[in-house]
Amino acid sequence: MNQYSLTNAVIYTEEETINSGFVEVKDGIISKIGKGIYEGDLEQIDLKGHHLIPGFIDIHIHGGYGQDAMDATPESLNILTKNLLSEGTTSFLATTMTQSTEAVNKALENIANFKPEDEQSAEILGVHLEGPFISEFKVGAQNPEFVARPSVQKFKDFQKHANNLIKIVTIAPEVDGAGETIKTLCHDVIFSAGHTVSDFDGIEEAVDNGLKHITHLYNAQTTFTHREPGVFGAALTDERLTTEVIVDGVHSHPNAVKLAYLAKGNKNFCVITDAMRAKGMQDGKYDLGGQDVIVKNNEARLESGSLAGSILLMNQGLKNLMNFAGISLEEAWRTTSLNQAIRLNVDDKIGSIKVGKKADLVVVDSEINVLTTIKNGYVINND
Repeated sequence: MNQYSLTNAVIYTEEETINSGFVEVKDGIISKIGKGIYEGDLEQIDLKGHHLIPGFIDIHIHGGYGQDAMDATPESLNILTKNLLSEGTTSFLATTMTQSTEAVNKALENIANFKPEDEQSAEILGVHLEGPFISEFKVGAQNPEFVARPSVQKFKDFQKHANNLIKIVTIAPEVDGAGETIKTLCHDVIFSAGHTVSDFDGIEEAVDNGLKHITHLYNAQTTFTHREPGVFGAALTDERLTTEVIVDGVHSHPNAVKLAYLAKGNKNFCVITDAMRAKGMQDGKYDLGGQDVIVKNNEARLESGSLAGSILLMNQGLKNLMNFAGISLEEAWRTTSLNQAIRLNVDDKIGSIKVGKKADLVVVDSEINVLTTIKNGYVINND
């Protein structure tokens, strides 16, 4: 269906919320947005008063539905990109792990060469390189054996294998080589502080040098005290930083999520899943970066007890944020789409409902259940 009108919808745009309106889609692009009853000639899809928001953009996701970016096979990425549409995710950054250089390069090459089977698949916007440039003192679920010190040349080597698709690099700003790497390459890639023992001053110095983002706030970072605010304090008070949060109620207490939202507001807060391959699967034992993970009671943990990514769905993350922070969909929607698009500098094409942008859309009910996902104008019902 190349041309149609989505009618009888509550539409969330950058400028306003239209309580009853329509969106015309032609050849995969939003061609018109209007209020009231649709009177055009296009075939109509009645959304029955449900909510129409932009497709979700997950900028930190390792895998799901039995697959992982580190599997380094096109079959794995095909399964992942197909299934992500069921939760409303229309675009994402395939996220790597701290593994051997050979394993990371193989994953990067697979992502760079990946061609989806058809347009009814979530789009890989690039790569989030999580490791190996992290602190051995805050590895979390990463493999400490493969932690490495950053350098300009090491990053360029990874970027070559990725065909320049690396968009975000998680880095510990305090380790040897990090300062020079950030300062030299900050205009080419987004550096994000994570898996770090940096203090507040260290983060601020890194921001001055070009750091722009914080990886999974609260997790694998220095804690806040009133005399040493740590990574948390810098993340929550420095308006130059966008902050991603795993909003599953497991990685961070609901009120910690609320605190972060109150500090960052709805323009500098990004909902992520940090999901691993067990997302969408049954409880059991799974692999993450070569380490066994036990999934039980909505938690994924290493045998040591450390959290090992999440099994969170993006629509559930949005719903959780609304509940934890006590905010409406009107206020919250951009934390799953537009903020990510702006940070990745792709907001001219995706991230909001606007004439001329891609028809990457999600229809949700009042409980934020995904009813329909629209990718490149193709309508995929969540039966």
